[in-house]
Amino acid sequence: MTASELNLEIRKKRSFLCVGLDVDMARIPAHLHKEANPVFAFNRAIIDATADLAIAYKPNLAFYEAMGTDGMKQLEMTVDYIRSKDPNLFIIADAKRGDIGNTAEQYARAFFLHFDFDAITLSPYMGRDSIEPFLQFPGKWAIVLALTSNPGASDFQLLNVDQDQPLYEHVLMQAVSWGTVDNLMFVVGATRSDHFTSIRRIAPEHFLLVPGIGAQGGSMEMVMEHGKSSRGGLLINNSRGILYAGNGIDFAEKAREAAQRMLTGFAL
Repeated sequence: MTASELNLEIRKKRSFLCVGLDVDMARIPAHLHKEANPVFAFNRAIIDATADLAIAYKPNLAFYEAMGTDGMKQLEMTVDYIRSKDPNLFIIADAKRGDIGNTAEQYARAFFLHFDFDAITLSPYMGRDSIEPFLQFPGKWAIVLALTSNPGASDFQLLNVDQDQPLYEHVLMQAVSWGTVDNLMFVVGATRSDHFTSIRRIAPEHFLLVPGIGAQGGSMEMVMEHGKSSRGGLLINNSRGILYAGNGIDFAEKAREAAQRMLTGFAL
């Protein structure tokens, strides 16, 4: 999928919504625990309730890896189900991988060829050769961590390293040359909205994946005002606020209502 195709989906649906599938077994409704594949059953209901509203889905790999082979099987079932639901939905592996080139090649093959994800989140701190293997697959994307939403981001990402330039800006300035607007995007937390202007100065047309709306307290208004590119260029993630909007039999209906409330904040 190209950037133009992603932006077309945004305009068609009038949405920037990415639903994070960070499924915690302890939080899914009790009646689903009777299912043979409870996480997949939960995901399927969430997808059915939100597929016409969402541009993307983002399973967080840690929640599936924690369940071992059974969790990975249900992850694969989830990706296959999204594909069958709508082939235009963008699927992100929130894996935050980052390793040397030959290891990165194997990660790319695993997530792009075996699981058929469209994109994967990556740490850039081992440099260009840890990212390039993910850029060799046509239609697939590397999503590089730029400025994250967690409090600990200030430990390194905001450190001034060169003429009062924060480290994250230096990373961005290097990384934009590694790929194109059609295969490289960046993670920028919604809690860092005061930095969106400088980020857009460095990467004016690249897509930004924006977590941190909802439970982490990021401002939708600030993201909309300062984060959009000229064509759109945003995927705004919400995980817990949608997944756990309800915990009863009607959990999927409550999830849809939460997703619809998010859409009202999107200024296209």
